[in-house]
Order: sequence, then structure tokens, then C-alpha cells
Amino acid sequence: MIALGCDHGGYALMQEVIAYLEKEKIEYKNFGTYSEDSCDYAAYGKKVARAVVNKECDKGILICGTGIGISISANKIKGVRAALCGDCFSAKATREHNDANILAMGARVVGVGLALEIVKVFLETPFSNEERHIRRISQIEE
Repeated sequence: MIALGCDHGGYALMQEVIAYLEKEKIEYKNFGTYSEDSCDYAAYGKKVARAVVNKECDKGILICGTGIGISISANKIKGVRAALCGDCFSAKATREHNDANILAMGARVVGVGLALEIVKVFLETPFSNEERHIRRISQIEE
């Protein structure tokens, strides 16, 4: 189960992500926002973060205009490793090396085609479980 959240700036791109998840038959829970009306990204970042940390959802996807604010807000929740990705290499590396549990993207930064490729790579890439990466993640969590 994938937790989804966005602000008004990420709403249109989130609709594309939802269509992709439905096409791929990937279950998701949408924590909003549900329109392009102005709203505060932090509320949605934290809702998704809590759903992931509480194991209600396995991973999360967050989108705002740049991806910066919503990823910062999610990372305030202990146990969250939200990674802002604008390319497929970063999405793959953050899953393999950081065991990132939330993907953040900027709707004003990446186009739809690239965003959907980033989502695919993020969701399909497993954590490496290498000792050096486990050790580094433990240091982040301290």
C-alpha cells in the first residue's frame, strides 16, 4: 500500500501518479489534497509520513511545487527517510542505499513522463541490505 499526499501545486501530477498506480494495480491511500485550491503542504507531508511510520502503508509519495517543503515536513517525523528525487538514478540509489520510505517530487521541476519513471524505479528497487548502508541508516536514526 502506497500513501499519497500533495499540495495544490502537486495536485495535477498526483492525478497522473494515481492513474499509473491504478494501471499497474498498485494499491494506494490518498491523504489529499483533493483539489488545486491553495493549501499548506506540511499537513499532507506529515499525514503520509505518519501512515508510513505507523505501517499503515509500506511507502509514500509526496508532491508539491518543488518537492522541497513537503519532503522537509515529512522528514520531521521520526523513522521517515523522504528523498527528493528529480531523476531515476537518485530514486534507485536512495532505495538501495538509504532505504528511503517516501519519494518526494516537484511538480514544477519534473514532467509527467519522467515523474512516472521515477515512481516506477522507486517502487521497484529494493534496499540492498548491505552492512555499510544499514550502519549509515542507523547513524541517521540516532
